[in-house]
Amino acid sequence: MENITFLHPDFFWLFALFPVLIALYYFTRKKQAATLKISPLNGFSPQGSLLGKLKSLLLVLRLLALSFIIIGLARPQMVDVTSRTTSTQGVDIVIAVDVSGSMLAKDLKPNRLEALKRVASDFVNERPTDRIGLVVYAAESYTKTPVTSDKGIILNAIRDIRYDNVLQDGTAIGMGLATAVNRLKDSQAKSKVIILMTDGENNSGFLEPRTAAEIAKEYDIKVYTIGIGTNGMAEMPYAYAPNGGFIYRMMEVKIDERLMKDIASITGGQYYRATSNTKLNEIYDEINKLEKTDVEELRYFNYDEKYRSFILIAGAVLLLEFLLRRTLFRGFI
Repeated sequence: MENITFLHPDFFWLFALFPVLIALYYFTRKKQAATLKISPLNGFSPQGSLLGKLKSLLLVLRLLALSFIIIGLARPQMVDVTSRTTSTQGVDIVIAVDVSGSMLAKDLKPNRLEALKRVASDFVNERPTDRIGLVVYAAESYTKTPVTSDKGIILNAIRDIRYDNVLQDGTAIGMGLATAVNRLKDSQAKSKVIILMTDGENNSGFLEPRTAAEIAKEYDIKVYTIGIGTNGMAEMPYAYAPNGGFIYRMMEVKIDERLMKDIASITGGQYYRATSNTKLNEIYDEINKLEKTDVEELRYFNYDEKYRSFILIAGAVLLLEFLLRRTLFRGFI
């Protein structure tokens, strides 16, 4: 019954008349049967008639039939709602992720890279109508996933991001930004956005980051920059252990915040500093709110009328009540 709705629920007020009908029956019940006056029978033990006791069943049947009629008048319907959501003015977004070795630092839990992947996945899930792409960079950069509306592909690509030495270690912010710009420069979307994340300073690549920002501005691409890392010292990997793992030690966190602010300012974006998991979540939530998408939702309603069943049941109950009144309960003393 959870999908049942009533087109005319005001008819349920008719149930308020039931107590009146019951009271009316109670006060007039003796006038509804024939009476016979005879001498007193005080000397005989009274024996009630079973049919007399069951005659109130007729009232129950009448009220039951009226109940089904009222429900039928209220017009019960089974409603099946389907919806189709389309983006009328979508946003194309490229997430550019620094995958250098320092992203394994443990100031965010379990480390910067894993914390980023979790938050980025949540962000993708909250942008169902937008197209999203993924760029990764260290000393070099490449497109891991072009801009697409297939969220499954993006989520899998984010899940697969890891530090694996495929890219030479280093931080080429300019190269990462330029690759992201290249993914968006031909986009026809209402808004084009890059979310650029790093935990260090630009120390690799042949393209200066501010030059890449100017190119982004020429293509009307807005860049939100995020510096990842706590203030002060953090536990970072600095060498390989004999078992193939990493050896960690406390090292100073160095992020070129001036550069990140300049990139954001040039393109009309904003700079954020993520010093913890909670702060990183808040940053993505804020970007999510800033970059709105106009969405058109078309809803289709399929109504399956159910009142006929109640009217048929009411008719059957009334017929049963009529037959009992004319046969079994017909005039008896």
